This record gives sequence, C-alpha cells and structure tokens, in this order.
Amino acid sequence: QIDDLAEVDYSLNSFPAVFRPFIDLDLKGVVFPAGNYTDSPYVASSFNIPDQSDSMLYLAFSEYFFQTSSFTYYTAGAFNMTIAEEVKSGNSFVFSLFYFFLQTCSYFNINTEIFGSIIPEVAKYSVTPYPVMLKLMATEIPIISLEQDSFTVEIMGSMEVLAVLPDSTTQSLFTMNIAANTSISLNIFDQKLMGSLCLNRLQFSLAHSNVGSFEVLLLENILSYILQTEVIPSANAKLSKGFPLP
Repeated sequence: QIDDLAEVDYSLNSFPAVFRPFIDLDLKGVVFPAGNYTDSPYVASSFNIPDQSDSMLYLAFSEYFFQTSSFTYYTAGAFNMTIAEEVKSGNSFVFSLFYFFLQTCSYFNINTEIFGSIIPEVAKYSVTPYPVMLKLMATEIPIISLEQDSFTVEIMGSMEVLAVLPDSTTQSLFTMNIAANTSISLNIFDQKLMGSLCLNRLQFSLAHSNVGSFEVLLLENILSYILQTEVIPSANAKLSKGFPLP
C-alpha cells in the first residue's frame, strides 16, 4: 500500500531470467485504488534496461507505472480540493503544492477586494470585501510523459472562485478552465531520490461568470507569478530533502 488512496502490484509477470552476471525480474508495476483492484485503461509496453554493470541493483519504471498512478489518484479525487481558511480535502504531492498556494493566499489576505482590484467586474458585483474560497479540480486524467532524467505532467482542470458571505454560505463569482504543464527533474544522491519542479506553462480561460465577462490575462499573470515565486520554491525546498530509497 502506497497511502490511503493507492496500492501497487509489483508481482512477477514471468519467471525470473537467470544469467551468469545478473538476474532479470519483470515486475507488473501497476498502481490501483486502495482496496479495489480494477483494470487499467492503459497498456504496458515492454522495455529494456541499458546494459550496465557498475552497480548491484538497477530499477527502471515505465510510463505505464506513472500513468496508472495518475489514473488512480484522479479517480480517487486526489486532485480535487477546496482552499479556504483550511484545506478541506486532498492527499498527494499535488495537495502539498496547493497547501503552499493556500499559505501564500493567506499571506496576501486574498479576498473579493483583492480580486476586484484585478477584475473590475468583481468590484462592481461585490462592494463589501468578503473572504474567498477556491475550488480546484482536475477535469481530465493528468498526462505523464517520461523524458531523459525527468518527466512532464499535463494537467487540465478548473478553478471556481466563491465569496464566503457572513452567514457562512458561498456565492460563486466565476469559474476558469486551467491548462498547466510542469516538469520534474529527478536525480539520486546519498541513497535519496530528489527532484526539482518547474512550471512550463499556465493558461486560463473563462468558463462561466456571474459577474460578467472579463479578460483573464492579468489574473493569469499574477497567479503564475505567485506560483513561480512562492509555491514552486517552497515545493522544491521539500523535494530537495529527498525521499529515502530502499
């Protein structure tokens, strides 16, 4: 079991292939929802590990492993969360990123007055400053692609911005579609797996608005700046500590 949401099946696909210099083990490497072994929509492709002999153990992961991981966490709702005074849900590395985003929003005291200074339509709609709640969700299974020493993640999602009224009810202001592309470079040092996160692209488009139509470019630039200067550096500080390898 990986965590509360996912388990991994690393049983053998076939008998071990024993050679004089090495033993080759073909493991499944499929991630599935905890307590619910379901068929994956992906097909595993065979691959070979480069012929090297200067280490005792070589371990390789295919895109299939990461694809089934993405599918599992998507179906479990791990990419969906509500950001207000506290994080309502989420349990993954992505959750950690949005937790840093939450801390940043708290630092800048994000409310309808702040949004109104960026989006005039919000200022006209909500004269009294109210706290803001953000509902984020992935609308498609994140696409993970392996590259040399790194992998990229393509995320399609949405963000709904709501005003929190004095009686604790909420009023939806607008919803935006989000397209994000990130890359994570990996390396191993001192028996730890370390990484570095980079935001390659972040794009917004207006999906629905109760305050009227508006241009999203300024908001996109501001949120991208917050991610680049606050959220990602905080995430990279955590990633730089590494994850112990067996």
